Amino acid sequence: MAQRGAGIRNPSQDVTLTIESWRTDDLTVWQDTLIPAFEAANPGIKVVFSPTAPTEYNAALNSKLDGGTAGDLITCRPFDASLDLFKAGHLAPLNDLSGMANFSDVAKSAWTTDDGATTFCVPMAAVIHGFIYNKDAFAQMGIEEPKTEAEFFAALDKIKADGTYIPMAMGTNDQWEAATMGYNNIGPNYWKGEEGRLALIAGTQKLTDEQWVAPYRQLAKWKDYLGDGFEAQTYSDSQNLFTLGRAAIYPAGSWEIAGFNANATFAMGAFPPPVANAGDTCYISDHTDIGIGMNAKTPNPEAAKKFLDWVASAEFAGLFANALPGFFALSSAPVTLEDPLAQEFLSWRGECESTIRSTYAILSRGTPNLENDTWNASVQVIKGEETPEAAGTRLQAGLDSWYKPGAM
Repeated sequence: MAQRGAGIRNPSQDVTLTIESWRTDDLTVWQDTLIPAFEAANPGIKVVFSPTAPTEYNAALNSKLDGGTAGDLITCRPFDASLDLFKAGHLAPLNDLSGMANFSDVAKSAWTTDDGATTFCVPMAAVIHGFIYNKDAFAQMGIEEPKTEAEFFAALDKIKADGTYIPMAMGTNDQWEAATMGYNNIGPNYWKGEEGRLALIAGTQKLTDEQWVAPYRQLAKWKDYLGDGFEAQTYSDSQNLFTLGRAAIYPAGSWEIAGFNANATFAMGAFPPPVANAGDTCYISDHTDIGIGMNAKTPNPEAAKKFLDWVASAEFAGLFANALPGFFALSSAPVTLEDPLAQEFLSWRGECESTIRSTYAILSRGTPNLENDTWNASVQVIKGEETPEAAGTRLQAGLDSWYKPGAM
């Protein structure tokens, strides 16, 4: 029997798959790199990437799904928005997809039911947290990448004493950075990543426990290193301070890489959140951000599953991660990145345990919202307007007011 695609093929019999997405910024990457690679290996299947503006995506997608006009493939936001689509019967279960074997439970967690029984989107990309630094500044002052908290604060003290640079660029005006690049960046080393996150969900740990309060104690010490006026400093202000060479360290998410590469004129390096003591297991926030699933009512399920298996492959992981440096494929397949800063972030997966942001799964479904409260608490602690212990007590009280472990 001739192989599929050999000989003469009738183009009118081609299957066309349409991808729904909010990632309008990625249109060129899909059209120029990803789709051509898939179509070359899968004659007979055409793919169209059809994004909607991010702010309109959820409403537009729900309308299309309800009206039966949605595309074959659905780009999935993490956690509850996609879980709701699955519960409504819009996303097909993907447990039988062979490519799912290429992903860890952490990688799949954003698109798996609460009981862990069913995964409904293929994990596509994560962002990793750590610290980006000015290599020239470190070299000038003879500072090595800090491995421990003591080395971290010794470096900050040295930078502050030198006076050439603001030690660390982060403001509290926009709030979310204090939690995302602060608390949930350094916190996993204290609560031991997934062990603590899952214990919080199970109710066997509380936000008043030492491992959840201790990261706030470290954040409280950051105040002395953020420079004058950090309280009014916006996210873009912080980015500019760093890329203009005025700050030595930037608490970061890997999504900054492309922009920093474009705007900084100095060499950059990165280090993961320092551990308490040399030799301790390190943990990184390796946060699940984008997945892709199958419309349960697609007329082309066979072709759609073939595409999803490709998204789960090592080939896709390498293409995607190099086309969008700082957005890392979630596949367990080893990927070599062309961008050295992105490769540095990615290398931490081999050294540290991966976890996701503590507030994203289950614990922010109610009111008060734990994610938003964590933003506020992180800011208040950094500014010295709330003690770490009071922050933990307030957050736990808010969570207790609506969340009963095991009842979700």
